[in-house]
Amino acid sequence: MQEKVDKLVKWLQDQANDAGLKGLLVGVSGGIDSAVVAHLIKRAFPDNSLGVILPCKSNPNDQEAAQKVIDSCGIKSMTVDLTKTHEVMFSTIQDQLKSAGDYNENQEKLADANLRARLRMSTLYSVGTNYKYLVVGTDNAAEWYTGYFTKYGDGGVDLVPLVHLTKGEVRDMARELGVPEEIIEKKPSAGLWEGQTDENEMGTSYEMIDKHLKGEEIPEKDRKIIEDMHKKSAHKRELAAAPPES
Repeated sequence: MQEKVDKLVKWLQDQANDAGLKGLLVGVSGGIDSAVVAHLIKRAFPDNSLGVILPCKSNPNDQEAAQKVIDSCGIKSMTVDLTKTHEVMFSTIQDQLKSAGDYNENQEKLADANLRARLRMSTLYSVGTNYKYLVVGTDNAAEWYTGYFTKYGDGGVDLVPLVHLTKGEVRDMARELGVPEEIIEKKPSAGLWEGQTDENEMGTSYEMIDKHLKGEEIPEKDRKIIEDMHKKSAHKRELAAAPPES
């Protein structure tokens, strides 16, 4: 695992240097994936790395957990609260849709959650431009394969260093890096609404996804859920679709 850490740190350094930029930043949520990335970029650029905490109608516990991650790796940090920005933007969009008679209440929760993710992405790029830093993503192999990320939200990044690591391997790397145990054992959640957890929303577990990615046998119910998610999310892993040349 130390060898994997060293390779990723070197790769991160090379990516920023090749782009002619000064360093790296990551949005720190208080979850294990962003914790691992925060530790990695701090090692890659000790003086030119940044962890950005982005509360947006968030549970205060998530912000506390994010601060513990910051403290554990000693990375520079800043907090940008997007709650008011989100409220103004989302209510303005809702008002326009309602006045047009086209408002779909059934899609409200998803639209709300995706806007939060995309506001965070826009904020990270604005901060990154200021510092001349690349934006580093936190998606692991399980999330990437199933499309469990918001297109142009948490999926809108420059680098995805964890994309070949299963959730189990991310946990192992977290321990190698010195991420606090309470962060490692925290139930995975995107924090998009009260009580939301990744596994409840997906309908399967990270353990099942990891096994499937490693070619191991899993129950047919879980296999179908995972493959359906992979198929439906194909567009998220590709550039914008273009028609064939005439």
